[in-house]
Amino acid sequence: MMEIRTITPDEVKSKLENDESLYLVDVREDEEVEEGMIPEAVHIRMGEIPEHLDFFEKENEYIFICKSGGRSHRVCEYLVANGIPNVVNMTGGMLAWTGELKSKK
Repeated sequence: MMEIRTITPDEVKSKLENDESLYLVDVREDEEVEEGMIPEAVHIRMGEIPEHLDFFEKENEYIFICKSGGRSHRVCEYLVANGIPNVVNMTGGMLAWTGELKSKK
């Protein structure tokens, strides 16, 4: 089994502060993202990932985010198994995020 690469919330925050272009995907439920999400992230609920496989381009690296890192890790495993290789799990999830938040409209 392939080991899923990880990134910390502080590393993500630093990359964003340095204007790096990141593909962030928040896989939490609607009521969770209402409390706030990383402004640069797109929201695709974990349960909707299978119907959004065409959203993910193989040459891009995607960083997946959930509340604590468990669901996003499972999404990474699922995507790798379905031919999307460049996935990274944000360990600690939004519980460990100290950066800016936006509310999902």
